[in-house]
This record gives sequence, structure tokens and C-alpha cells, in this order.
Amino acid sequence: MRDMNSTLRIGKNEDGLSDCEIADALCSSLPDNFTKMKKVLLIPPDATRAHSGAGKLTNMLFHLLKDACAVDVLPALGTHMPMTAGECAEMFGDIPYSHFMTHNWRTDVVKIGQAPKEFVRDISDGLVNEPIDFEVNSRLLDPSYDLILSIGQVVPHEVVGMANYTKNILVGCGGSNIINMSHMLGAFYGLERLMGRDHSPVRRLFDYAEERFLKKLPIHYVLTVVSAPGGHPAIHGLFIGRERFLFEQAVALSQKYNVMLTDQPFKKVVVYLEPGEFKSTWLGNKAIYRTRMAISDGGELIILAPGVERFGEDAEIDRLIRKYGYTGREHLVECCRSNEELIRNLSAAAHLIHGSPDGRFKVTYCVRHLTAQEVAGVGFGYLPYDQAAALYDPEILKDGFNTTAGGDEFFYISNPAVGLWAERKKFSSNRLI
Repeated sequence: MRDMNSTLRIGKNEDGLSDCEIADALCSSLPDNFTKMKKVLLIPPDATRAHSGAGKLTNMLFHLLKDACAVDVLPALGTHMPMTAGECAEMFGDIPYSHFMTHNWRTDVVKIGQAPKEFVRDISDGLVNEPIDFEVNSRLLDPSYDLILSIGQVVPHEVVGMANYTKNILVGCGGSNIINMSHMLGAFYGLERLMGRDHSPVRRLFDYAEERFLKKLPIHYVLTVVSAPGGHPAIHGLFIGRERFLFEQAVALSQKYNVMLTDQPFKKVVVYLEPGEFKSTWLGNKAIYRTRMAISDGGELIILAPGVERFGEDAEIDRLIRKYGYTGREHLVECCRSNEELIRNLSAAAHLIHGSPDGRFKVTYCVRHLTAQEVAGVGFGYLPYDQAAALYDPEILKDGFNTTAGGDEFFYISNPAVGLWAERKKFSSNRLI
């Protein structure tokens, strides 16, 4: 293994780190003898995390390394659609498309270990009582790689509590068992109990794998903390190395920049989903996950989703979402007990639970590419996008409180992926140690 030089950089002001400061940090972190390496694997997120700053960092690392060794790029797709050449160019710049590889979560993985059912039962408060296999893309076990760099953003997340760190490996490059079981573990535990926090049951599961199975691999982490004031991403922190304390420091900084607390819940929230990033409700339901703790009972969430054209990221999950719908936690948990197709696709079941407002508030999807019948069929309200945009124009709205010409006040969020919005008392009362 080539040891990285642990590196931490924090921006001096709200503009974040400059490109020069980022490049200097990346250079400083590389192994002292990196020019003698023969092969490096870069693992960034995919186009659904375009705001993470990882595209820029991946491009910088590629150009730092390409003259010294062979460089492969494996986007951490998880269950998402493969990236096209155009998407790679848009996110990663001038890295030739021939350097990119595609991860298939159903076929490209090998088992590296297992968490015993006793451990799973303990971390889940008895909610899950079966062993969980850890699977990763087989390329990570290729001994010809001198170094593997996992690049990603630390930000509140509905399954693990705080992305990223080992999540990029175990889910982004993981297989069906770990993806299904980790999502269901988080769903059973309750996303409102874990979002925005470290040490969730799923994070403890990932820590188990890191300590016992991943440490033998030459993986190091390049973690960012990013905000997007006015829609312009700023990288506030860069944390590079293997040690968990770097992730913990990133969590603390992300809680500062990415967790927005309110003393009073919002009656109406309007969220915009950028069409190049959000093409399915599988991704677009971040609008629900990240705002649900801030919306009042009886409130309303309006999702402006001009690019959403499907429900799932693959045909089978899309079919399951259409069949079962976002029909409430209790109903879906019961479905999981009696329907073999959901048991085989627990990540889909977990997603349906996460995206169900459980009758507490109304969700309206405003789309161009799905019909009213399709949207209603999964349990959401429907409004044609152009009609909704005439009322809530994303071209002129500002993040925060806005008022329509008719005096209708609402809270606007231009990108739900950059944070978590929560009523202060709900977030504080559920804090994990």
C-alpha cells in the first residue's frame, strides 16, 4: 500500500477554498514516492452528485498522476444509471472517456466478509436480526492498483446519516446484498433519527467492514464539505487520508454548513430539482427526505421536477415503485413481510418508506415527462411543470422565504442535495451520540 499524507484544509472565509489551495492540498497528500506507482484507481461519485466538487478534484488528481502511472476512473454508481460520455465530460472535464469504467451492482461484485446477525441485532436495537454480506466491485481487489482514492462529499444522508467515507465504497461500489440490507436497516431504524448524524446503525455497519475487511486494501479518502449559496458550490473543507477522525471533522463542518435548523416548521416548501441531475423519483425524493423534518403537519411540499421521467433507476426498481407506491411506512413494512419480490429488493422497499409522507403532509410532483395517472399511481399529487413554474418560477426565486403575487408565502430550496432542513426541536431530540 502507498500511504497518503493525511491532509486537512479549511476555507478561510465563506467563499471556501480556492482552486490553488485545493491543488496544493492534493499535491501534499500524495505519497512521497507516487512517481514510482504503476496504477491508480479513482472512485468519484456519479453525475447525481455533480454539486459535490468531486468532478473538479477527480480532474485535478488525474492530471497530477497521469504522467507517472496508469489512471482508471470508476464512478460510484450504486444503483444508478451508468454515466454517458457527455455526462462524464460535463462533470469530470477533459479526462478521456476511455479511462472510465462502469460499476454494475448486480454482477460486478465479490464478497469480502460478513457482519454476523448478533452484531446487526445489536446496532439496530433488535429491528434487524440477520447477517449482512459485504460486497464490493471486484476491481477494488485487483493487486495491480498501488492506490485507490475514494472521492466524495460529506453531507446529510437519509440511509447512513452522513455520507460519505466508506459509503462510497460499500454502497457506491457495492453489491445487491449490502445495498439492500443497509437501506432497509436505515429505514427500519428511521431516517429522522439518523439524518445529519454520525454513528447511525448503518455507519456502525460500515465501520465494521472498514476495520475488518477494507483496511487491507490501498484505499484512501478525499472528502469535501460543500455548500451552494446562490447555486454556486463552495468547497469549505478538504479532508484527505484513511483515518476516521478526518471523517469526523468533516461531519462537524458539514453540520455547520449543511444542516439548516428552524424554530418554526414550514407550512409550504417548494423544491427545485435540476433536470440534468434528477431524472427519477429515486433521486428526486431527496426533496422529501431532506425537508420532511421541517414541514409542519398538514403542510405542503411542491417539487419542481422538469427532468424527472421515471421512478426507478433501473427497470425492475421502476416496476416495483409503480406497483407498490409511496403508500406509508406501516403498509410497506407489512408488504416486505409477505412479498418475495420486495424481500429480494429491500433497497426499493426502503426507498418507498423514505419517500412516504405518511399522511403528515401533501407532496405534489410538477413534471413534464410523466402523466397525471402515473404520478397519482405512486401516491403523489400532480401538476404540470409549466403551470407550476408560472406560479413558482425557479429563475427568479431565492433560497429561503418567498411570497407570490397573490400573497402566498413559502420556503424555497434550489437544491435539496446540499443539505438537511429540520425543525430545531426535532433534530436536537433525535441526536445520536
